[in-house]
Amino acid sequence: ALRRVAVVGGGAAGAAAAETLRREGFEGAITLFAPEEATPIDRPNLSKDYLAGTAPEEWLPVRPDEFFAEHAIELRRERAVAAELKAFDAVILATGATPIRLPIPGSERALLLRTRSDARAIIARAQKRVVVIGASFIGLEVAAALVARGLEVHVIGREELPLERVLGRALGERVRDQHLAKGVRFHLGKEPRAIDDQGVALDDGRVDGDLVVMGVGVRPDVALAEELGAAIDRGVVVDEELRTSLPGVWAAGDIARFPYRGARVRIEHWVVAQQHGQSAARSVLGKGRPFDAVPFFWSAHHDLTIGYVGHAESWDRIDTVDGAYAYRRGGETLAVAAIGRDELLLRASAALERRDESALSALIPPR
Repeated sequence: ALRRVAVVGGGAAGAAAAETLRREGFEGAITLFAPEEATPIDRPNLSKDYLAGTAPEEWLPVRPDEFFAEHAIELRRERAVAAELKAFDAVILATGATPIRLPIPGSERALLLRTRSDARAIIARAQKRVVVIGASFIGLEVAAALVARGLEVHVIGREELPLERVLGRALGERVRDQHLAKGVRFHLGKEPRAIDDQGVALDDGRVDGDLVVMGVGVRPDVALAEELGAAIDRGVVVDEELRTSLPGVWAAGDIARFPYRGARVRIEHWVVAQQHGQSAARSVLGKGRPFDAVPFFWSAHHDLTIGYVGHAESWDRIDTVDGAYAYRRGGETLAVAAIGRDELLLRASAALERRDESALSALIPPR
């Protein structure tokens, strides 16, 4: 019988898993290991409104501390130990990801952005000029937020065009131009070589600033899963119900490499992590079904907000109409991105879920 369930990780996936266990009627003991510094918080907000100074502190917690007490979810602030997890009937691993530090001299001088105290440190230390290493979503969102605070922001990126690999050339250009128009200064096609107390030395030249923020991606935190003996392949390998290779152990969120449309994917999006947590909890309770939700994320760049549904790691064409972009391969629509077209995105998401190519072609006609 299922009496004790452990949820490891207090991010989007872990918080959603613990909450869903209760909502679905589980009456046994739930222990949520959340070593993060505070209650589970709305992490996407850290790089957006909170960092920009337009969202107050009290917007950040996903649930207040009392919520967990009211639902008899034991909140443990320490990291879970593999040996201790053996005492539970089921375990949901949701250990998330950790930001990458580039292996360059002085790397430890850069601030990262993953937690609330990271965001506070950036706000406290940003005086006039900030250098952001990384022209990814997180790097660009940090740049937009700090420009909103009236700072001079320089962005260093190894790519020639930000986000081209994820969004394609046309949308990458729109994002870059939006940042340029707001005063962000780009140093693209450059490699940082070292960070010193003046700023960043590049492979050619340097960019000075009173603060360096590094946003070059994250890596899944699979150490605990490895210690338990779960199968790992650039993430924790799970089946369509998010079960790992170990009996009684599930994995959800940023660490999970799960089957999606004939491939195995690992997706680092907040909404996907929440859905994973809910799905894993139902699976633990024997109410599971294959996870097939269409991934969604959004990204804010000054007053330009991009919504994205689906998942396209590569494509052979991008069709576009009025601020909407369809990523297609071999006649199949893999994903749709859009600026300011919320209704179109909702329709596209529903069509992707139904695999309805005729509806997708009607929304964004193939050229």
